[in-house]
Amino acid sequence: MGLCNHASPQSILIQRRLRPMILAAAAVLGAWITAAHAESPVDLNNLRGRVVYLDFWASWCAPCRQSFPWMQEMQDTYRPQGLTVIAVDVDRKRRDAERFLAMVHTTFAVEFDPNGELAERFHVQGMPTGLLIDRRGVVRFTHIGFRPSDRARYEAQVQQVLNEQ
Repeated sequence: MGLCNHASPQSILIQRRLRPMILAAAAVLGAWITAAHAESPVDLNNLRGRVVYLDFWASWCAPCRQSFPWMQEMQDTYRPQGLTVIAVDVDRKRRDAERFLAMVHTTFAVEFDPNGELAERFHVQGMPTGLLIDRRGVVRFTHIGFRPSDRARYEAQVQQVLNEQ
């Protein structure tokens, strides 16, 4: 906060008293923004020991509409064996994602990545992209796109990774 040459003695005194509070508030806000920006919406470290199916999708993606029932079935069937399904929406407008979700009715976790930071981290190249991650946090299979004919093959891969120790 610079001081004006023509400021009154009272305004100078007020500025001097407020300056430390403003700087402290800015530091707290800056730290909060940095922490929020640095953390991805999905912390895979907290999921070590579980098999994770991490799916990137968007409301405009027709194959995504087909993959959601399959992912729900996988979550319902294999959750007791250690599977966690997480769907990451990359729509810029959350409202678009919420309209999509109202139609598909899921119980698995849904995260939002409107800036595409997490999608970029995992080198997502198409919609949907599903990553099957083993209990140690290693991506074992990558699924780009989804067709009903993929269901059995993808489920066999889920079973394979779940059966590994």
